[in-house]
Amino acid sequence: MFRHKGKGRTYSHNLKLASILSCVAGLVNITGVLAVNTLTTNVTGHFAFFSEQLFLKNYRMAFIYLLYILFFLMGAFISGLIIEWASKYSSHTSYIIPISIETIIMITIGFAPVFFPESNSSFSIIISFILLFAMGLQNALVTKVSQSVVRTTHLTGLFTDLGIELSQLFFYKEKGEKTRLYKSIFLKLMIISCFFLGGIIGGFTFQHFELKTLLLPAVLLLFALWYDRILFRYYHLKRKFRHHD
Repeated sequence: MFRHKGKGRTYSHNLKLASILSCVAGLVNITGVLAVNTLTTNVTGHFAFFSEQLFLKNYRMAFIYLLYILFFLMGAFISGLIIEWASKYSSHTSYIIPISIETIIMITIGFAPVFFPESNSSFSIIISFILLFAMGLQNALVTKVSQSVVRTTHLTGLFTDLGIELSQLFFYKEKGEKTRLYKSIFLKLMIISCFFLGGIIGGFTFQHFELKTLLLPAVLLLFALWYDRILFRYYHLKRKFRHHD
């Protein structure tokens, strides 16, 4: 799911990656909206809010929206930096560090209200910064691992691509082309569905657990790491026994 790159990467790897991490993004997105009233999985809206606050001459809020954008960018930058650096030493495990950082962030914010008063005026802004950083981290990781096939933190581009591919079904007649289209459409529908599912589950969970809802994406990320490791060991042993035979 994470380890395979280039020709060794299959449709199944991308499908598993998309399913788990788009659900994570959906959970984080709804938690950010309900807890701190901020969209934390993309920066498109923040550009509009930034412009609006400049127009209203509310320069403090304009600066905060600019920082939201920059924190997402910083997350993507750090993720890319880590993956490039780690790939020089162990290309098969370069994804572990970004995923681990994201998991720690989710757990830390989940328990943040225990240690820091939510009434503090800076609390929601700091939480927004950190969640945007985490989603930038995840989006860059997924983009690198899947070679830009999968994106899990925002849906605008996905709906655009989905619309284009649905229209192509009326014109592509060859079996090979139709099979490729069907697989691509299904992948995008899976990302969208899992993002929505994460949002719905997160919404109901937030009613009872508030920011501790972020422990759910942390569990999903840990499961993804565990599953990938187990699968790698299975295929390693399978190849080893086949070689002995």
